[in-house]
Amino acid sequence: MSKRLPYLFAGCFWLSLLSTATSAQQTPQAERELQQLQQQIKQTEQQVRQQRRQLQQAEQRLQAADKALAEAARKLRDTQGRQQRLERESANLNRQQQQLQQQLAEQQQLLAEQLKSAYSLGQHDYSRLLLNQQDTGKLERVLTYYQYFNQARLRQLAQINHTVSELEQVKQQLANQQQQLQTELSALQQQQQQLSEARGSQQASVNELQALLKQQGNQLSYLRQNETTLQNTINELRRLAERNRDLSGLTAGRGKYPWPLRGRVLQRFGQNRQGGLASRGILIQGVSGANVQSIADGRVIYADWLKGYGWVIVVDHGKGFMSLYGHNQSLLKQPGDNVRAGDAIAQVGASGGQADPGLYFEIREKGEAVNPLNWLGAQ
Repeated sequence: MSKRLPYLFAGCFWLSLLSTATSAQQTPQAERELQQLQQQIKQTEQQVRQQRRQLQQAEQRLQAADKALAEAARKLRDTQGRQQRLERESANLNRQQQQLQQQLAEQQQLLAEQLKSAYSLGQHDYSRLLLNQQDTGKLERVLTYYQYFNQARLRQLAQINHTVSELEQVKQQLANQQQQLQTELSALQQQQQQLSEARGSQQASVNELQALLKQQGNQLSYLRQNETTLQNTINELRRLAERNRDLSGLTAGRGKYPWPLRGRVLQRFGQNRQGGLASRGILIQGVSGANVQSIADGRVIYADWLKGYGWVIVVDHGKGFMSLYGHNQSLLKQPGDNVRAGDAIAQVGASGGQADPGLYFEIREKGEAVNPLNWLGAQ
């Protein structure tokens, strides 16, 4: 045994040297692999940051496009209102012109009859009639009659002059109104073109955002972020709604309320959306610019652009009930406005990243989303 120990120690020594040599050879390779891995991690982090920037920029462009579209829709709506007012005023002026023309014709007819009577009296020689009167009483009556006749004729002439003057004024006002109407019609056509261009820009932004989400595989994460933003907003609104103690809630009961928009339901409550997240409301198909109506009396507590939902308006109905209307083209009410059931509060659109126009609608009870179809009546 003692003779074998030197050989054993020698073998261990050579094994140790061999192991050290192998480790020395492997260390540079491991370091290279580690550096490559670190470089890949760095590149991946840069790609993630770049993707986030691209997504953020796409969201900003989408928000800007939504705002431009809402502004174009507002201008178009204002111009249409002015146009309708001018048309009503023009119709009133036309009626006034017709009445004045008829009045002038009647006055001219009456004057013609008076002149005819004067001519008839002239045939009897007015001066001779006065000289031949022996009865002073009869003479006074004749003089009074002629004075009355002359005064009536003068009044009639004055009325005709006044009517002619009024008629000329009305004609001038009508000409001015027609000129304004033509100006408004030109502005209307221009704003319709701007609205069309804004919709095109919005659609391009939507396509860009959807392509990025699909490319990055972030649809579910994006939807969750949007839902969290919405829930945080709802929680804040619940605190504000506590002040509206004068509102009575949805007292009509389930299945009694009118639809905010008539149309086919494209997405139901609880149905998985693109990305796999369950919907907390319903999506109703609509036409751009159609009116969105409040389902019940209440007070507007939110009216602004919200990420993922576009132009959103929230109505507090009291007793913990709220209704939410999203993806609108533009909003017609402001926070603090009281609304009645059936009032137009927004216009249908595709804001917030929608490919097609429609209304996203929610009902919340004490902050929790409930199935709107259980509360709405038949269409």
